[in-house]
Amino acid sequence: MTFKELEIIDPILKALEHEGYTQPTPIQQQAIPILLRGSDLLGCAQTGTGKTAAFAVPILQHLYNDRAQRNNSKAVRALIVTPTRELAIQIDESFEAYGRYTNIRHTVVFGGVKQGNQTQALQRGVEVLVATPGRLLDLMQQGFITLDHIKYFVLDEADRMLDMGFIHDIRKIIAKLPTRRQSLFFSATMPPDIIALSRKILGNPQRIDIMPEQTTAEKVEQAVYFVNKKEKTKLLVHLLQTEPVNSALVFSRTKHGANKIVKLLAKANINADAIHGNKSQSARQKALGDFKSGSTNVLVATDIAARGIDVDDLSHVINYDLPNIPETYVHRIGRTGRAGAAGISLSFCDAEEKPYLRDIQKLIARQIHVIAHHPFPDDGTIEETPAHPETFGSRPERYKAPQAHSGYQHNNRRPAHRKPQ
Repeated sequence: MTFKELEIIDPILKALEHEGYTQPTPIQQQAIPILLRGSDLLGCAQTGTGKTAAFAVPILQHLYNDRAQRNNSKAVRALIVTPTRELAIQIDESFEAYGRYTNIRHTVVFGGVKQGNQTQALQRGVEVLVATPGRLLDLMQQGFITLDHIKYFVLDEADRMLDMGFIHDIRKIIAKLPTRRQSLFFSATMPPDIIALSRKILGNPQRIDIMPEQTTAEKVEQAVYFVNKKEKTKLLVHLLQTEPVNSALVFSRTKHGANKIVKLLAKANINADAIHGNKSQSARQKALGDFKSGSTNVLVATDIAARGIDVDDLSHVINYDLPNIPETYVHRIGRTGRAGAAGISLSFCDAEEKPYLRDIQKLIARQIHVIAHHPFPDDGTIEETPAHPETFGSRPERYKAPQAHSGYQHNNRRPAHRKPQ
């Protein structure tokens, strides 16, 4: 199937072609026709499945076709609410890319920066607004934003919204929305509290499930190193210097830990940067921009800051610290292997983290391949959990990265071709 077969209008097709998109992903194939018909949608999809284009393309098409009927051209018609600044910026960039030939005006608002530039854009008039909950409510209270004319509402990453404590803000936003609207609700998991929230937002929605709730990204090779906690940095340096790592997103449990990792890598002459909540927005954007462009190959992040990071052809995710919530592991490794591409996830596990590894393996129903032969082994063992028949047990002990990657030292830029977001 092609995008043209989904009855997408020529200006958007031209933009998709400009982005290098050829065939829609499964969520795009299913969601776009539903949304073009005007139905509400409840989508269960992991990151990296292409859901941003799945909702952005139909919204842009509706707005483009409805222009002749508008009385207030400066009013916000579409609202996308998402939990983090990075994800909000990413979505806004997607609207820019897909709508480049439509002249649909859009902007993004988020906290952590002065509001001057954001309020100026709002006063000039925008049709699509991407926002984080706190800054959205703040600007609403100041009178810069009204939701009276909203026709299209998207709540993205709903499970992360609840994890971050945004439920009360979301309820305030929903209370201000017009009753007659098209609503879209996306979440990577669908526990009971998420289902209850979706019922308050959606009318009679169509539901699509692209990936099972507890399935790790396809085509992501996963391996674990047992290592003493004090030796983790040495192991990280060893891997970055000896393995063909084109780009690596390294996860730290804490902000302090992320900064410490960057400093220790610098001592080994490895250029890295950190991204976390204590960084200013300008510093976060610079670090992310350098990583996306390929001028920095290693980005160390906390889970909250990494939500929404979307980098083409990210070769490696490295769990320097294993997460204590197994679902977080699934979200982390979803940063690589996006849109069906290959990727590699490497995890460091010290003695205290072995219970976390057990929980992760139970969640994904498989054993993660153990790399026993490395310079900094920890002799501890972990009891095996019931595994899916497809395990890494038959793989050689010495980990070999795919030959497609060109090596950390070369600092190669990633290809310009993009996959659907």
